[in-house]
Amino acid sequence: MCVELLTYADLSSRLNVSREAARALARRRRLPRSRSDGGKAVVSVDLSTLRYTPRPRRARRADPVDASVARIEAVKTEVFKAEIARLEDVATAYRVVFERERERADRLAVELTQAAAEATAANAWATRLEDEVTALRSARHPGGGLAGQAASRLGHLAAAIIQSDRAARR
Repeated sequence: MCVELLTYADLSSRLNVSREAARALARRRRLPRSRSDGGKAVVSVDLSTLRYTPRPRRARRADPVDASVARIEAVKTEVFKAEIARLEDVATAYRVVFERERERADRLAVELTQAAAEATAANAWATRLEDEVTALRSARHPGGGLAGQAASRLGHLAAAIIQSDRAARR
């Protein structure tokens, strides 16, 4: 039984632990302590009976704030991905509606162009018919009887009306 007087620093180097761990060990085991001439605390310890094996050091825990921030970022990323996917679906649906409406507008533009052309043709026929009626009502043409010219004009007028009616039905 060899008792040695060791400072906390010496005890920590012999046991391969930190100075604070050596001090805590001396307190737990209630080892006798005293002051040296230099004013340092010394511990009376019998190293042969002190069967001490230090616990393996635990890995430092990650900062809980950093871990929480990482979890929040992961959740936000997933939420953002889901929101992006939802918005892409909405955009696709709007695109389909847009395409359908554009095709409808194109068809209506073609129909409007055809209607304008038909209206222009009808106005031309109406003008021609009005000229025919005006000619019938007004002057007598030399070189023929009034009745003969009227009958001829009336025949032309009837033919023009029938022709314009057929053109309107197309």
